[in-house]
Amino acid sequence: MILQDKVALVTGGTSGIGRATAIAYAQQQAKVVVVGRRMNEGEETVRSIKEAGGEAIFVQSDVTKEADVEAMVDKAVSVFGRLDIAFNNAGTVGENPSLIEQTEAEYDRTINVNVKGIWLSMKYEIAQMLKQGSGAIVNTASANGVVAFPTFPLYTASKSAVIGLTKAAALQYAKAGIRINVVAPAAIETDMFEAATGGQDEVRAYITGLHPIGRIGTPLEVANAVLFLSSDLASFVTGETLMVDGGLVAQ
Repeated sequence: MILQDKVALVTGGTSGIGRATAIAYAQQQAKVVVVGRRMNEGEETVRSIKEAGGEAIFVQSDVTKEADVEAMVDKAVSVFGRLDIAFNNAGTVGENPSLIEQTEAEYDRTINVNVKGIWLSMKYEIAQMLKQGSGAIVNTASANGVVAFPTFPLYTASKSAVIGLTKAAALQYAKAGIRINVVAPAAIETDMFEAATGGQDEVRAYITGLHPIGRIGTPLEVANAVLFLSSDLASFVTGETLMVDGGLVAQ
């Protein structure tokens, strides 16, 4: 098992990509700290892990609040003794496609969750990893952080920022034994994707058609990429953006 006895923390672990990755970590015999705002869904993720024989806890946390982020890392260390891996996955798409109609509140919410949340998470994760002399961090960006779509201006800006933030952090801590990378999915079968399409079949068909591979991705396919970046299989990989996009950006 490539993550045996490692301690892995997953933000946004209550559903979708986060839940799939938390379960995948556990299947590789990591001890998992599932983090999210929704207690019932978070406990369900933990239950799924434990029923399969894994070890996990849930920590209720809002990644836009510094005290919550500090507490989630402290909890991971107090329960499991260390923090080897962090998957910073909590994020939001935003609601209004029109830039001129977007509000200051919507800007603040999108940037706070998608950028501030990852900055705060890395701030406390890295501090712990520096004490240990090693660690691996994976941040969730998006294909929208590499190429732009006209209907997601704030989301695109926030995910571009995640990529830039990750590169700078990776360079800053490369010699400290901490690897930091980005996974950048295109459209994935999640509740967030369903919300973005508004449940409209024609919108879903259009987005599906943008992917040269001919379909939408699955949370497990993203989780597998995160597993690679989190493990020693990627020991010489840092500061990179791994596209999990069915060829969308290549075109």
